[in-house]
Amino acid sequence: MAKTKVQSEKNNLDTLTTTECIGMNQCPVTTAIDVIGGKWTIIILYQLRGKTLRFGELKRAIPKITQKMLTHQLRDLEVNKLVTRKIYAEVPPRVEYTPTDLADKLNPALDLLCSWGEEYQKEHNP
Repeated sequence: MAKTKVQSEKNNLDTLTTTECIGMNQCPVTTAIDVIGGKWTIIILYQLRGKTLRFGELKRAIPKITQKMLTHQLRDLEVNKLVTRKIYAEVPPRVEYTPTDLADKLNPALDLLCSWGEEYQKEHNP
């Protein structure tokens, strides 16, 4: 009987958590994935960790990304307040991208992803 009561309480908690998540406009995990879940977003943020880079430097650091996609992703990151864009009035124009404090809060998660990726590579690419 006690086990049934515990299971019932657990089911109620699961339902409550799900209901709370559905009751909000979006679940926090959904929000995070919406903001940083793009194919290139995490890679761009990883390259920008702790430094400011120009567009060309980012393009060289991520050779598989197209110029159009890099531009699009950087604009999305700027709209989402994860990078700041500084334009210098020079010819040719110089544009630099810097991670914001909000983006810097992702660094521990990026470190974990990097470590996990290295471990995965070792196990699957002997």
